[in-house]
Amino acid sequence: MHNKHWLFALITALCLSACSGGGSSSPAPPSVAGGASGGGSSSGDSGGSSPGGGSSNSGSTDGTDEQEACGVSAQIDFVESITDSWYLWYDEMAAVNKADYDSAQAYLDARLQPLLDGGRDKGFSYMTTITRDETNISSGAYVGFGFRSTSTSTQLFITDVFENGPAFRAGVRRGMELIAVDRGSGFETLEDLRTQGASNAEIFGPSEVGVERGFRFARNGEEIEVSVAKEEVSPPALAEAPKLIERAGTAPVGYLHLRQFIDAALDPAEGFSSLTEAATVFANNDVTDLVIDLRYNGGGLLRVADTMMDLLAGRTARGEPSFKMQVNDQHPDYNDDQGNWGFFDELSATFSPSRIAFITSRSTASASELIINGLDPHIDVVMVGGNTFGKQVGQGRWDMYEFVEGLSRADCDVALRLTAFEIVNGENQGGYHQVGLEGTGRFTLCEAEDDILNAFGDPKEASLGAALDWLATGACPSTGSGSRLAPVANERRVGPAWLSAEYIPERTDGNLR
Repeated sequence: MHNKHWLFALITALCLSACSGGGSSSPAPPSVAGGASGGGSSSGDSGGSSPGGGSSNSGSTDGTDEQEACGVSAQIDFVESITDSWYLWYDEMAAVNKADYDSAQAYLDARLQPLLDGGRDKGFSYMTTITRDETNISSGAYVGFGFRSTSTSTQLFITDVFENGPAFRAGVRRGMELIAVDRGSGFETLEDLRTQGASNAEIFGPSEVGVERGFRFARNGEEIEVSVAKEEVSPPALAEAPKLIERAGTAPVGYLHLRQFIDAALDPAEGFSSLTEAATVFANNDVTDLVIDLRYNGGGLLRVADTMMDLLAGRTARGEPSFKMQVNDQHPDYNDDQGNWGFFDELSATFSPSRIAFITSRSTASASELIINGLDPHIDVVMVGGNTFGKQVGQGRWDMYEFVEGLSRADCDVALRLTAFEIVNGENQGGYHQVGLEGTGRFTLCEAEDDILNAFGDPKEASLGAALDWLATGACPSTGSGSRLAPVANERRVGPAWLSAEYIPERTDGNLR
């Protein structure tokens, strides 16, 4: 169905070193069979702590040899070898003394400091474990209550509640305002918690199954109290089922809300929808106008984005490039190899929408931006909401044990996620890293608010309403109509000290609980 082998198979290491941690090996191309234009943004995994030598050696039998081969010194050698060859901005890295660092993550951060300071590699390169990474990219699983929030300087609102999580079962819904938390000694207001300087961990508890909190919410003039215990949550990739929004005298508008580009978008748990099922619903109802909601979608698997583009334009643009992966100039053959490009393929469920309105925000990043950028040459697209985050680069994953002779994954569960490539569309258009898609000047943005007081898919919700207006008239609606959430929108950039307002795609979603 797809002739893109690099999306599905791990790339074998070209050479193995004797036991130096990869320092003398010839590094392999970035493995995107982990399929990522980034890892899962809703995983809750900070990705920033080095696994060190301890957890890496959980499978060791005789101890000493494996510990040395997968110890800190060997990990640092491994990171040096990969970054020197494959880091996208390799010629801008800092020169540092390896002996000065006591972990691979600290060494990596020091090498990349000029890029971190400039914001180009904003937490996208990090040490992790193979196990953690595979969990993140397949399911987006994390331990929590199962909701996402946003804040002003004085208020915190629920923006999304995962249908299979404990908060949803307790009755928590989008639009509720959190006003107090019971940490075990009675309810404390958010104002009290701010005064105390309470941290996120102190307010919401550690990421451990069974941690319980009482929440007091306000909505429509009423107060609601619920008690919720943390579980391992795998947010459904598609928020509820795809919708058909009826229009007089013509085919309905299709509405699809995609939270993450994870495997569950292709193979969901029972009771939830897949992208293929959504496409079938739209095709069976003669849908030609779509609204695709990506407002909180921070990215995910490249193979899922590839399939989604095939479903939307595999017939319209069959055989044409949909995207191209481009690495640094030390590997020109890689950039010219069409095996590292995506191509539009017609699948059994492919249909042919002619117009798509994408609901976007500053939390829309990576694979979400790739989709919009890749479809733009072939379908009439518009963005509705706000500008996107601006992440045109992606990570490859290198598994350390593949570079050290005699090591197995059980001996060395260590992996490096490294910014190794940038992505352009089939017409070699990119240019949105750090500036967002609107910053390229190639996209129309109809400004609209994230109207958290109305449900996703409700035509009364401000962003969806603006998208429907564009589909009806071909023009952006007037922005002078105002909104009940104007005070929230105006203050959203100013967050309380205990709630990080900055969204970092594919590492930590600071608004995920």
